[in-house]
Amino acid sequence: MTHRKSVPADRPEAALVEAAGLRWLAEPASSGGAAVVGVEAAADGLLELEEIVEARPDPQAAEAFGAALAITHRSLAAQGQPPPFGALPEEHPAGVAPFFGPAEDLRDVGAGTHDSWGAFHAGERLDPLLAELDAGPWAADGDSRRLLQRVRDRIASGALDDDEPPARIHGDLWAGNVLWRAAPAERGRGSGAVEAVLIDPAAHAGHREADLGMLRLFGLPHLDRVMQGYQRTAPLRDGVEDRVPLHQLFPLLAHWVLFGPGYAAPTLRAAESALRL
Repeated sequence: MTHRKSVPADRPEAALVEAAGLRWLAEPASSGGAAVVGVEAAADGLLELEEIVEARPDPQAAEAFGAALAITHRSLAAQGQPPPFGALPEEHPAGVAPFFGPAEDLRDVGAGTHDSWGAFHAGERLDPLLAELDAGPWAADGDSRRLLQRVRDRIASGALDDDEPPARIHGDLWAGNVLWRAAPAERGRGSGAVEAVLIDPAAHAGHREADLGMLRLFGLPHLDRVMQGYQRTAPLRDGVEDRVPLHQLFPLLAHWVLFGPGYAAPTLRAAESALRL
């Protein structure tokens, strides 16, 4: 069975963008990476996906997902020289901007690539949202806007960069984009096992802690076990808990732009925390 996903009438190319992201994320699955919903057909305005029959997650499934996600993230570096930050899936349609947000209200973000995570994140993710925030009905007041500009500039400067190579990331990995199903026999999990399946990506080469920050933002079942499996497979640098607000800043700012000033306070708290790093 297949699931036909709705695509906005004014953004028919969104089907091809999503299909490219799903196929790219699925490449490491055969080597232990995270499972990704299968693309059955894709064209302008048409996206047919594998049907997912959902199951209840358990701690073992969560830990296995953490390990699999770590393999997906590390898969670009494992292939040799990874692409720069911001690189898009090979099948991403030429001349089409990447996007972020709900299917009915997509926001274009930047398509530029950078050797530095900070330059990428400031220029291709934060800047488009800050410009839209300034022009929209929920613009920040003067003090808040100055705070956002300060954290943007600090990120852009490279002061918060590290030696993490660009990772193959989902890019919008909140709990709603992780489904759970009975694991297929070929995945080798055993009878009755459950596995996570990724859907709805904003896929690109980014910082792996961006996906982990999103998982923490809106909650995920058995998140502690997810992190145990992840850390066992590809340990994170010390201080990862302190960096969570840094990597939640972009999605929180996006929610402010999309849904209004109810997200202003958590966005500003994340900015303040990032400036203390």
